[in-house]
Amino acid sequence: MSAPLYQLRGVEAGYGEASGLVSVLHVPELTIERGSILGLVGHNGSGKSTLLKLLGFLLSARVGEMFFDGGLVDAAALRAGHLLRRRAVLLGQDTCLLKRSVASNVAFGLKLRGQDAPQELLAEALGLVGLDYKDFGPRSWRELSGGEARRVALAARLVLKPEALLLDEPTSGLDRASIGHVQRAVLAARESRGATLVISSHDVDWLKSCADRVLLVDEGRITGSL
Repeated sequence: MSAPLYQLRGVEAGYGEASGLVSVLHVPELTIERGSILGLVGHNGSGKSTLLKLLGFLLSARVGEMFFDGGLVDAAALRAGHLLRRRAVLLGQDTCLLKRSVASNVAFGLKLRGQDAPQELLAEALGLVGLDYKDFGPRSWRELSGGEARRVALAARLVLKPEALLLDEPTSGLDRASIGHVQRAVLAARESRGATLVISSHDVDWLKSCADRVLLVDEGRITGSL
Protein backbone atom coordinates (compact mmCIF):
# COMPACT_ATOMS: atom_id res chain seq x y z
CA MET A 1 0.00 0.00 0.00
CA SER A 2 1.45 3.39 -1.01
CA ALA A 3 2.14 6.07 1.57
CA PRO A 4 -0.18 9.08 1.83
CA LEU A 5 1.01 12.02 -0.24
CA TYR A 6 1.07 14.33 2.80
CA GLN A 7 1.35 13.71 6.53
CA LEU A 8 1.54 16.53 9.07
CA ARG A 9 2.31 15.94 12.74
CA GLY A 10 2.31 18.65 15.39
CA VAL A 11 2.86 21.37 12.80
CA GLU A 12 2.85 25.07 13.56
CA ALA A 13 3.55 27.74 10.97
CA GLY A 14 3.44 31.49 10.85
CA TYR A 15 4.98 34.69 9.62
CA GLY A 16 7.71 37.00 10.87
CA GLU A 17 11.16 36.35 12.26
CA ALA A 18 12.65 35.42 15.64
CA SER A 19 10.81 37.07 18.52
CA GLY A 20 8.33 38.67 16.12
CA LEU A 21 7.14 35.34 14.70
CA VAL A 22 3.39 34.87 14.94
CA SER A 23 2.00 31.35 14.60
CA VAL A 24 -1.22 31.34 12.60
CA LEU A 25 -1.52 27.63 11.84
CA HIS A 26 -1.67 24.71 14.28
CA VAL A 27 -2.15 21.21 12.84
CA PRO A 28 -1.73 18.38 15.37
CA GLU A 29 -2.31 15.77 12.66
CA LEU A 30 -3.41 15.71 9.03
CA THR A 31 -3.16 12.96 6.41
CA ILE A 32 -3.94 13.59 2.75
CA GLU A 33 -4.23 10.42 0.73
CA ARG A 34 -2.74 10.19 -2.73
CA GLY A 35 -5.35 10.82 -5.44
CA SER A 36 -7.85 12.39 -3.05
CA ILE A 37 -9.61 15.76 -3.24
CA LEU A 38 -9.62 17.63 0.07
CA GLY A 39 -11.73 20.74 0.61
CA LEU A 40 -11.03 23.52 3.11
CA VAL A 41 -13.73 25.86 4.39
CA GLY A 42 -13.33 28.83 6.72
CA HIS A 43 -13.69 32.57 7.00
CA ASN A 44 -11.08 34.98 5.68
CA GLY A 45 -7.98 34.80 7.85
CA SER A 46 -8.84 31.37 9.23
CA GLY A 47 -5.56 29.83 8.02
CA LYS A 48 -6.64 28.11 4.80
CA SER A 49 -4.19 30.01 2.59
CA THR A 50 -1.38 29.47 5.07
CA LEU A 51 -2.02 25.72 5.00
CA LEU A 52 -1.96 25.73 1.20
CA LYS A 53 1.35 27.62 1.18
CA LEU A 54 2.77 25.08 3.61
CA LEU A 55 1.63 22.20 1.39
CA GLY A 56 3.09 24.00 -1.62
CA PHE A 57 6.49 24.38 0.08
CA LEU A 58 6.27 28.15 0.02
CA LEU A 59 6.26 28.30 3.81
CA SER A 60 8.13 26.15 6.31
CA ALA A 61 6.82 24.75 9.56
CA ARG A 62 8.46 26.23 12.64
CA VAL A 63 7.41 23.26 14.77
CA GLY A 64 6.50 19.66 13.94
CA GLU A 65 7.03 17.36 10.98
CA MET A 66 5.66 17.27 7.46
CA PHE A 67 6.13 14.29 5.13
CA PHE A 68 5.62 14.36 1.37
CA ASP A 69 5.42 11.09 -0.51
CA GLY A 70 6.89 9.36 2.54
CA GLY A 71 9.91 11.67 2.82
CA LEU A 72 10.51 14.17 5.60
CA VAL A 73 10.36 17.77 4.41
CA ASP A 74 13.28 19.02 6.48
CA ALA A 75 15.55 22.05 6.11
CA ALA A 76 17.68 20.31 3.47
CA ALA A 77 14.62 19.44 1.39
CA LEU A 78 13.34 23.02 1.61
CA ARG A 79 16.74 24.39 0.53
CA ALA A 80 16.14 22.43 -2.66
CA GLY A 81 12.52 23.55 -2.62
CA HIS A 82 12.32 24.05 -6.38
CA LEU A 83 12.40 20.26 -6.73
CA LEU A 84 9.43 19.89 -4.39
CA ARG A 85 7.58 22.76 -6.05
CA ARG A 86 7.75 20.90 -9.35
CA ARG A 87 5.62 18.22 -7.72
CA ALA A 88 3.17 20.46 -5.84
CA VAL A 89 1.78 23.54 -7.61
CA LEU A 90 -0.28 26.32 -6.04
CA LEU A 91 -2.80 28.61 -7.73
CA GLY A 92 -3.31 31.50 -5.36
CA GLN A 93 -6.24 33.89 -5.14
CA ASP A 94 -4.62 36.60 -7.27
CA THR A 95 -4.67 35.91 -11.01
CA CYS A 96 -1.33 37.11 -12.37
CA LEU A 97 -0.79 36.48 -16.07
CA LEU A 98 2.28 37.42 -18.07
CA LYS A 99 1.89 40.24 -20.57
CA ARG A 100 1.83 37.93 -23.54
CA SER A 101 -0.51 35.56 -25.37
CA VAL A 102 -2.66 32.93 -23.70
CA ALA A 103 -0.59 30.14 -25.31
CA SER A 104 2.63 31.71 -24.02
CA ASN A 105 1.18 31.98 -20.53
CA VAL A 106 0.23 28.30 -20.48
CA ALA A 107 3.62 27.29 -21.95
CA PHE A 108 5.71 29.43 -19.61
CA GLY A 109 6.04 26.96 -16.72
CA LEU A 110 7.06 24.13 -19.04
CA LYS A 111 9.73 26.25 -20.72
CA LEU A 112 10.98 27.43 -17.33
CA ARG A 113 11.55 23.76 -16.50
CA GLY A 114 13.37 23.17 -19.75
CA GLN A 115 10.53 21.09 -21.19
CA ASP A 116 8.92 21.20 -24.60
CA ALA A 117 5.55 22.90 -24.91
CA PRO A 118 3.90 21.37 -27.98
CA GLN A 119 0.63 22.83 -29.18
CA GLU A 120 -1.23 19.59 -28.43
CA LEU A 121 -0.27 19.79 -24.77
CA LEU A 122 -1.29 23.43 -24.48
CA ALA A 123 -4.57 22.71 -26.26
CA GLU A 124 -5.28 19.84 -23.87
CA ALA A 125 -4.73 22.03 -20.79
CA LEU A 126 -6.91 24.82 -22.17
CA GLY A 127 -9.56 22.29 -23.15
CA LEU A 128 -9.71 21.07 -19.56
CA VAL A 129 -10.86 24.53 -18.47
CA GLY A 130 -13.28 24.90 -21.38
CA LEU A 131 -11.19 27.20 -23.61
CA ASP A 132 -10.59 26.36 -27.28
CA TYR A 133 -6.92 26.66 -28.26
CA LYS A 134 -7.61 27.97 -31.78
CA ASP A 135 -9.77 30.73 -30.38
CA PHE A 136 -7.96 31.60 -27.14
CA GLY A 137 -4.33 30.53 -27.75
CA PRO A 138 -3.38 33.57 -29.87
CA ARG A 139 -5.28 36.05 -27.70
CA SER A 140 -3.45 38.64 -25.65
CA TRP A 141 -3.82 38.56 -21.89
CA ARG A 142 -5.47 42.00 -22.24
CA GLU A 143 -8.40 40.49 -24.18
CA LEU A 144 -9.51 38.16 -21.40
CA SER A 145 -12.33 38.66 -18.94
CA GLY A 146 -11.57 38.09 -15.27
CA GLY A 147 -13.11 34.63 -15.41
CA GLU A 148 -11.19 33.68 -18.56
CA ALA A 149 -7.92 34.88 -17.03
CA ARG A 150 -8.60 32.74 -13.97
CA ARG A 151 -9.18 29.69 -16.16
CA VAL A 152 -5.99 30.37 -18.16
CA ALA A 153 -4.04 30.54 -14.89
CA LEU A 154 -5.49 27.16 -13.92
CA ALA A 155 -4.59 25.72 -17.34
CA ALA A 156 -1.02 26.94 -16.80
CA ARG A 157 -0.87 24.78 -13.65
CA LEU A 158 -2.64 21.78 -15.18
CA VAL A 159 -0.19 21.61 -18.08
CA LEU A 160 2.60 20.92 -15.58
CA LYS A 161 0.81 17.71 -14.49
CA PRO A 162 1.76 18.09 -10.80
CA GLU A 163 1.27 15.35 -8.24
CA ALA A 164 -0.44 17.86 -5.96
CA LEU A 165 -2.58 20.73 -7.21
CA LEU A 166 -3.40 23.32 -4.56
CA LEU A 167 -6.18 25.78 -5.36
CA ASP A 168 -7.02 28.83 -3.26
CA GLU A 169 -10.57 30.05 -3.99
CA PRO A 170 -10.48 28.87 -7.64
CA THR A 171 -14.12 29.81 -8.32
CA SER A 172 -14.07 33.26 -6.73
CA GLY A 173 -15.62 35.83 -9.05
CA LEU A 174 -16.52 33.28 -11.73
CA ASP A 175 -19.89 32.90 -13.42
CA ARG A 176 -21.80 29.63 -13.26
CA ALA A 177 -20.48 28.32 -16.59
CA SER A 178 -16.86 29.00 -15.61
CA ILE A 179 -17.40 27.32 -12.24
CA GLY A 180 -18.59 24.24 -14.10
CA HIS A 181 -15.45 24.23 -16.24
CA VAL A 182 -13.25 24.50 -13.14
CA GLN A 183 -15.06 21.56 -11.55
CA ARG A 184 -14.58 19.41 -14.65
CA ALA A 185 -10.89 20.35 -14.74
CA VAL A 186 -10.48 19.44 -11.06
CA LEU A 187 -12.09 16.03 -11.53
CA ALA A 188 -10.11 15.36 -14.71
CA ALA A 189 -6.83 16.17 -12.96
CA ARG A 190 -7.62 13.46 -10.43
CA GLU A 191 -9.28 10.89 -12.68
CA SER A 192 -7.00 11.02 -15.73
CA ARG A 193 -3.73 12.08 -14.10
CA GLY A 194 -3.97 10.77 -10.56
CA ALA A 195 -3.38 14.21 -9.04
CA THR A 196 -4.08 14.96 -5.39
CA LEU A 197 -6.00 18.21 -4.90
CA VAL A 198 -6.46 20.50 -1.91
CA ILE A 199 -8.99 23.27 -2.54
CA SER A 200 -10.11 26.15 -0.35
CA SER A 201 -13.42 27.80 -1.14
CA HIS A 202 -16.25 29.79 0.41
CA ASP A 203 -18.64 27.99 -1.92
CA VAL A 204 -19.45 25.06 0.35
CA ASP A 205 -21.98 23.43 -1.98
CA TRP A 206 -19.57 23.51 -4.91
CA LEU A 207 -16.75 22.18 -2.77
CA LYS A 208 -18.88 19.30 -1.52
CA SER A 209 -19.76 18.41 -5.11
CA CYS A 210 -16.15 17.66 -6.03
CA ALA A 211 -14.24 16.93 -2.79
CA ASP A 212 -14.00 13.58 -1.03
CA ARG A 213 -14.04 15.35 2.32
CA VAL A 214 -14.32 18.93 3.51
CA LEU A 215 -12.56 20.22 6.63
CA LEU A 216 -13.49 23.29 8.66
CA VAL A 217 -10.62 25.67 9.47
CA ASP A 218 -10.99 28.29 12.19
CA GLU A 219 -8.31 30.44 13.83
CA GLY A 220 -5.56 28.33 12.31
CA ARG A 221 -6.97 25.01 13.49
CA ILE A 222 -8.92 22.20 11.84
CA THR A 223 -12.06 22.12 13.95
CA GLY A 224 -14.24 19.54 12.21
CA SER A 225 -15.61 18.32 8.89
CA LEU A 226 -18.72 18.72 6.78
